[in-house]
Amino acid sequence: MCGITGYVGDGVALDGTDGGTDDDSGARVGDFVHEGLRNLEYRGYDSAGIALVGASSGLTVAKRSGEVANLAVPDVADATLGVGHTRWSTHGPPTDANAHPHTDCDGDVAVVHNGIVENYAALKADLSAHEFTSDTDTEVIPHLIEEELAERSGAGDLLDAVRAVEDRLEGSYAICAVREGADRIVVARRGSPLVLGRGADATFVASDVTAFLEHTRDVTYLEDGDVASLSADGVEVYADGDLVDRETETVTWEADAAEKGGYDHYMRKEIHEQPESLRQTIAGRLDVDRGEVDLDVSFPPGFLADLEEIQIVACGTSNYAGQYAARLFEELSGVRATVDIASEYEFGAGRSPDRTLVVAVTQSGETADTLGAVRRANAAGARTFAVTNTLGSTVTREVDDTAFIRAGPEIGVAATKTFASQVATLAMLAVSIGRERGALAAADVRPVLEGLRDLPGAVQQVLDNENRVREAATEYGDSEAFFFVGRKLGVPVALEGALKLKEISYDHAEGFAAGELKHGPLALVTPDTPVLALLTEGGRADETMNNVTEAQTRGAPAIGCVSAGDEYGTLDVSLPVPDVGVAEPLVANVYLQLFAYHVANDKGRSIDKPRNLAKSVTVE
Repeated sequence: MCGITGYVGDGVALDGTDGGTDDDSGARVGDFVHEGLRNLEYRGYDSAGIALVGASSGLTVAKRSGEVANLAVPDVADATLGVGHTRWSTHGPPTDANAHPHTDCDGDVAVVHNGIVENYAALKADLSAHEFTSDTDTEVIPHLIEEELAERSGAGDLLDAVRAVEDRLEGSYAICAVREGADRIVVARRGSPLVLGRGADATFVASDVTAFLEHTRDVTYLEDGDVASLSADGVEVYADGDLVDRETETVTWEADAAEKGGYDHYMRKEIHEQPESLRQTIAGRLDVDRGEVDLDVSFPPGFLADLEEIQIVACGTSNYAGQYAARLFEELSGVRATVDIASEYEFGAGRSPDRTLVVAVTQSGETADTLGAVRRANAAGARTFAVTNTLGSTVTREVDDTAFIRAGPEIGVAATKTFASQVATLAMLAVSIGRERGALAAADVRPVLEGLRDLPGAVQQVLDNENRVREAATEYGDSEAFFFVGRKLGVPVALEGALKLKEISYDHAEGFAAGELKHGPLALVTPDTPVLALLTEGGRADETMNNVTEAQTRGAPAIGCVSAGDEYGTLDVSLPVPDVGVAEPLVANVYLQLFAYHVANDKGRSIDKPRNLAKSVTVE
């Protein structure tokens, strides 16, 4: 989804160094906003824009289609506040006119917006006397504010105007509004994230903390329905018209964790961060000797004993993490587990809400389809649980319990390290539930926990073998199509491997259960169709290899991720996977990530910002 950023202050850097003389401090305001846009460009890159407000210069707006680098910062020397937006198109194509910010008829009000105004057509019809210049749903908002302000006087009335307009909007949104002559930004959120950054003499707002993390770690996450007024002196937050106190939290990861750190792309950096992110995921949670897991979660007495079904809801990569986990839940927890694509989920008849646990898996905690599934589960009376990476995200406030994957910031659109940490967290949850239900003895669970404990080192061994993957990517990267196959725990990894290649290389790739090759897909196999196979523990390797051989007899080259010590002499490329038991397919997935990366890199693709995609999908 799109990215929002905003700044209110005097243009002096928060580390205590002045951005220049008093005469050019306003230029620093524009720089702060533009910097935030660059940090958020992974959220959308169809177009970008900035609105700055100065005491004498008034409101200045600059916007254009294309990447943030194409946007020139307006020269507004007296600016004291500004907002910016980087867009991922939903209503209207990526043009200059459709770029945010959008303004009212007189150019006195500017608004940036994430989400969808579902009733914009009806609102636009009510605004027939106003002149519209874009195809977007967003543009109704500044015109509605204009009408509200016409009934008021004084710069301070922007807050009241936004609150009145917010009551008329239907859908999901995060809004930032500025006005000529006003000394503050007014923001509102419902269903789309907004986080505030609190500095000594400045205030930030953004859809993600990465926008301003190098300037402040003190943040406040707004809740649904909040409207806030931001000034250089601080923040006032209102809920249902009443002034409320929202907690200030401290972001613990370093600012440079969101930088490339010498890598050409965020994605490759994040692939290589997996050993450390996995260490963070499991730190303090495993007691291998006692066979225990502590996720700091407590279920109501008797709930787990009576539990009949675990329903996992997720989208994309998170859905494949859920598919991996579903097998572990059934094996380790002794509970039936199902996986639903979140957008398709309904709490079906025949299920007992009080005996069902619905687990929502979402990296951002803001995925609209997953939130919708959680709300349907809550409405049915089921207990809900979130597995997410994002403190303060919407999903954490709408479920009964949460386990954070603690993977650190992930900037690349194509998920890598968060997939590994999601699976590891879900595996620990499966062990925890199994132990509490009495379905697992300490001796039985020990090999699983040892495998989780050894994950970081095993992934590092795969990363150390990157050159071999790069060679395979160069040799086979120009193929017509790619098949990814596996069995059992290898199936979701095959699906995820194919998704990664599709996302960043734009090549045709399919993932499926290896046994299905002979039920149709084999008709597509040619010498120009490499087969990438999961031949590991937890994936019925010998049976999978039989299917790979069927493809090889039709001329297909075969690349295998093979458990250490096993040999399949007919493979064209064999990539060894360290022995970590049921976690081996998860380790093998790192080979598939590296393969996708190097195929895409050889083709010069936009790896961190693949076409038509965004990091956090906050519209349904």
